[in-house]
Amino acid sequence: MKVISIILLLVSAFLSLKHGWDAFQPANVEQAKMMADLGISKAALPFFGVFSIVVGLLLLFPQTFFISNVLNAMTIVLIMALSLRAGNVSMALIEIPFLALPLVLIGLTYPFKF
Repeated sequence: MKVISIILLLVSAFLSLKHGWDAFQPANVEQAKMMADLGISKAALPFFGVFSIVVGLLLLFPQTFFISNVLNAMTIVLIMALSLRAGNVSMALIEIPFLALPLVLIGLTYPFKF
């Protein structure tokens, strides 16, 4: 179980850091349309990027492991809610496995405690 927990932790941290970094890159047409559909302005993207990077880094520390997973899950639920409000059910359904990841990590607990 510890190996699975370590792998899931590293995947979750990588995804958070990658999405945070991507927020600072120029968006292509498809990404810009998706953000506009969700109601997220271009000016808000750097804030989401910094938030995602911070959450990804906080995952790596045992003191902040739980709260960072909760914040990660809340962010995914927000994306799902914005998708449903925009009428994009498929995007909300795609987010379900990503919502399960922090919830499973909370259940498995921090893997590097000795």
